[in-house]
Amino acid sequence: MKTVVVTGAGGYVGGQTAIYFHDQGWNVIGIDNQHPPKHLAQSTYFSKFYVGPFDSKDALELIKNSNPDAIVHTAGTSLVGPSKRDPRSYYQNNFVATKTLVEYLLDNNIKTHLIFSSSAAAYGEPIMPPCKEEDPPLPLSPYGESKLITEMMLNSYANAYDLDVVIFRYFNVCGADSQCRHGQAPSATHIIARVLEALRDNGDIKINGQDYATPDGTCIRDYVHVEDIARAHLLAAEQKCNGVYNLGTGTGFSNLQILNTALEIANKPDYPIGWQESRPGDPAVLVGSAEKFHSLTGWKPTYNLENIIQHAWNWYTKNDS
Repeated sequence: MKTVVVTGAGGYVGGQTAIYFHDQGWNVIGIDNQHPPKHLAQSTYFSKFYVGPFDSKDALELIKNSNPDAIVHTAGTSLVGPSKRDPRSYYQNNFVATKTLVEYLLDNNIKTHLIFSSSAAAYGEPIMPPCKEEDPPLPLSPYGESKLITEMMLNSYANAYDLDVVIFRYFNVCGADSQCRHGQAPSATHIIARVLEALRDNGDIKINGQDYATPDGTCIRDYVHVEDIARAHLLAAEQKCNGVYNLGTGTGFSNLQILNTALEIANKPDYPIGWQESRPGDPAVLVGSAEKFHSLTGWKPTYNLENIIQHAWNWYTKNDS
């Protein structure tokens, strides 16, 4: 049985990744700074779960003693707005701590597939959509900068020390487990999560920005189902495909399209909507081509926007508090 270590294993992407690897017969070891939610903690997905920083002595020793075939590194800090107010924690959590992890692997001669969760935020305002990996990265926030500088460190280490590393630039990860076993935690900030929680709880819906240079004035994003992200992690763990890859669909949907689809699925077509100013640092359009990873592994998204929102709605209505 192969072994994978998942950092950030109690979180949204990390938890779904752990479930997916377990479903495929892998031994899964989780590391997270916080205790996992009950639906993960009371399951058989993990053979071990360490609660604490992934760069701590105990966590690093657990990784060494586990002799993992792969490490899926999803731990980190991941919001654009807060990164502008507190850049220090973003550079610490996303870059400095990852540097500690990678240098421990090198110093202890731990040979493994390292799969790093980066972000489309590394691109900033794209020159021309869809983004491709060879496009110049020009991040607009400390969050994007912290991911990009980590990518640069990993690439240079890979070249100098034969580090086996795959870097995934996620676009908007969304949806929930298709079997309703896992989804986003309460009060998540992404638009689909905010809208569906509000529809479930009869709360306020407020959308940022009607003045973007897009057909309907709302910003356009590329939405990828969290299960498709987990499947990409498995492919990267099973194949040698070092490099930087987008994980996107190549198709963008506007906030207004997201909103209308959510209202239809929740059967609340006349729900009141409020509008707010655009957020600083948000590009008008952010869509990514995953052709590079598809050509190498055959990966492509299997879920469309309706599936994504329906699975997320199933999750939120199942967890109605």
